[in-house]
Amino acid sequence: MLQFRSLFVLSLFGFLVFKANGQDLTQTIRGTVFDQESQATIEFAYIIIQNGKPLGSTISENDGSFKITGIPVGRYNVMVTMVGYEPMSIPEVLVTTGKEVVLDIAMKQSVTELKEVTVKAHSRKDKPLNTMATVSAKTFTVEETRRYAGGIDDPARLVSAFAGVSVGNVSNNAIIIRGNSPKGVGWRLEGADIPNPNHFAGGNVAGGGAVTVFSSQMLSNSDFYTGAFPSEYGNAMAGVFDMKLRSGNNEKFEHTFQLGTMGIDFASEGPVGKPGGASYLFNYRYSTLGLLTKSKLIETDEIVAYQDLSFKINLPTTKAGTFSVWAIGALDEDTKPETMDSLEWEFDVDLKKYKWTQGLFVLGLSNTLNLNKSFYLKTSVTGSGLSSIFDVEKLDDGLQLAAYQNMANESSKITFSSTLSGKISSRLSLRTGIIANQLNYSLRLKSLIDDVPGSYTELSNELGSSYFYQGFVSAQYNVSPGLSAVGGLHMQYFDLNKKHSIEPRLGISWTLDENQELSMGYGLHSQIEELRVYFLKRNTQRARGVSQQRT
Repeated sequence: MLQFRSLFVLSLFGFLVFKANGQDLTQTIRGTVFDQESQATIEFAYIIIQNGKPLGSTISENDGSFKITGIPVGRYNVMVTMVGYEPMSIPEVLVTTGKEVVLDIAMKQSVTELKEVTVKAHSRKDKPLNTMATVSAKTFTVEETRRYAGGIDDPARLVSAFAGVSVGNVSNNAIIIRGNSPKGVGWRLEGADIPNPNHFAGGNVAGGGAVTVFSSQMLSNSDFYTGAFPSEYGNAMAGVFDMKLRSGNNEKFEHTFQLGTMGIDFASEGPVGKPGGASYLFNYRYSTLGLLTKSKLIETDEIVAYQDLSFKINLPTTKAGTFSVWAIGALDEDTKPETMDSLEWEFDVDLKKYKWTQGLFVLGLSNTLNLNKSFYLKTSVTGSGLSSIFDVEKLDDGLQLAAYQNMANESSKITFSSTLSGKISSRLSLRTGIIANQLNYSLRLKSLIDDVPGSYTELSNELGSSYFYQGFVSAQYNVSPGLSAVGGLHMQYFDLNKKHSIEPRLGISWTLDENQELSMGYGLHSQIEELRVYFLKRNTQRARGVSQQRT
């Protein structure tokens, strides 16, 4: 039995990927080419795959799509050129036999059109997806979350490798940006503000957790900001994660199963209905820690487990734009029994039995509509909620469990957002939008007062709601092919205290040559607290009475 357990534990740290076409040594690279500002598809763009020498090439169709088949497995540079646009190079694209490579390639319009374009392999891998970002912004790829040492498939830990960013310790992924509190980091998913998306969120540090709920199977390339971020981002003091979910394969079904250090990971994707149209992407994870503690392969009485589920359904239409339905959900559990043998008591916690359960959900519906070849409108409606329940019992003098503390903290939010983006010319781009939030919370707290027997009482039972509004406008002007300036304003209004803030944002980026760039930025930022900070009232009369009785 011991040998079996040892082999089973070792297998948990293996990495298994089942591939339907594992004997195939070639794969397909396909995707879509579109304008970075207007999101309009680009026809006749030239795409070439090379690794020292060209391996395949094609031209994008009238809907911006392209496909290159028969590419051997390996790493390649993907280069895209188009008259009137800056050449685009995507380095180190990994081609495997298990899945098709699907690329969404955004091209930036040139300030001046050239008769002849020379494509060079040099490119900035970390250049942000958001063209309005000029400083303190980096993009990270899904593959980087797997390749970076200590990343453990977690974007929050990955960014600790960036300048000015650190993680508190190995037990949590709280991000400290230039000395700012992790609570000041804002999170976005598919353009919508979301709660702290971590398992065991806020357990040790406000703003942190154990690991994010995002599986690398779901993510697309995303942006990370460490300061002076563009005016579309608000209600954050330290930095912003702008996470993107990729769309599923709309031509063929693909399924992946992994078993590794993080746990069981199952993903599935494929077309919905006729191939080439709608698609789905689904992922479920269950933690290795939960498997080990519940199966008693680890000698401990404490059970720590987490699981998450996420999906995205992409529904393109001919006239109404593209609709997306997406969601993430997480469940966490941490339980510990009391220690009955008094000879084993070392600390007060040994006399306590506790159970901490936490749940998170985010559900969103978005629509992206191309108004014309220059502007597009993205509108989203999102609902989110976070629930944390902590219950503690303690052995009394008769070695019987008695109620000691119970806290139920719940919050929810309904968000409507709409953003208009586009370009007036090759030099001038605009972006403006609004965000409206309905915020709700409830907090129930019961506790023993100063460990006095019979003093278990309700200290707080509060609930409340309010509204929080944001608006922004931003403009980018390309002075020359290497020099651009960005200016904008972000406005916030908190209905609870009738206060508002107006926050200017400025940025300049000057590309000296292909290896050097000078940039600077300025931003004024503000952030509201959780509603419970404003609403919380404590039952001081009961607490004072118990304290006087004890004295």
